Amino acid sequence: MNIRKVILTAALGLAFTGAAGAQVITFNPRTGDIGIDSQLGYMNDYGRSNRDYFIDDVVNSYGAPRYLVNDLLTTRHWSPGDVYYACALAYQAHRPCGDVAHMYEQDRGQGWGVIAKRMGIKPGSAQFHALKGRIGKSNGKFKKHGMEMDHHDGPGNSGKHDESGRGDDRHEQMRRDDGRDESGKSGKGKSDDGPGKSGKGKDKGKGNGR
Repeated sequence: MNIRKVILTAALGLAFTGAAGAQVITFNPRTGDIGIDSQLGYMNDYGRSNRDYFIDDVVNSYGAPRYLVNDLLTTRHWSPGDVYYACALAYQAHRPCGDVAHMYEQDRGQGWGVIAKRMGIKPGSAQFHALKGRIGKSNGKFKKHGMEMDHHDGPGNSGKHDESGRGDDRHEQMRRDDGRDESGKSGKGKSDDGPGKSGKGKDKGKGNGR
């Protein structure tokens, strides 16, 4: 009986471990500010679906080396939200993004709030509000770009294709009209030349007879 209990307990333990390993870990930056956490959550989702635009924004907004941003996302498998916040913190604290990334990897379990305080950016400070403002600005750009992408891929895009198609039809029709005009002109030219030449010939004949 005891052996059965041991076996059953071990089986349940393995099943629980497998289920826990199959769980998807949600993004939780723990910056200490609910508003920033929410915005970073959106950026994280956006960065997964629009990586190129996301990388461009981080590089252009915070002067982060492109190779580092790519390395964090691709090689080290960082979440886009973590990459963004690391470079944003570095910019605000006048530190290289690589230094902040290294600091976070050493104490990842403590969350970004602890890292920011360690860098001198405390909640409620002027630096913190400036950081929060930049994050809000980038978040607005991401949302606007996302809506533009959705609009481009939606019904409006098919309408543009229809317009281009109609444009090609109109162009073809103009070419056909031009062809008719040219043929009409050439036809008139022949009719004018024909009678004119024959008339001149008759006049010459009369002159010779005289």
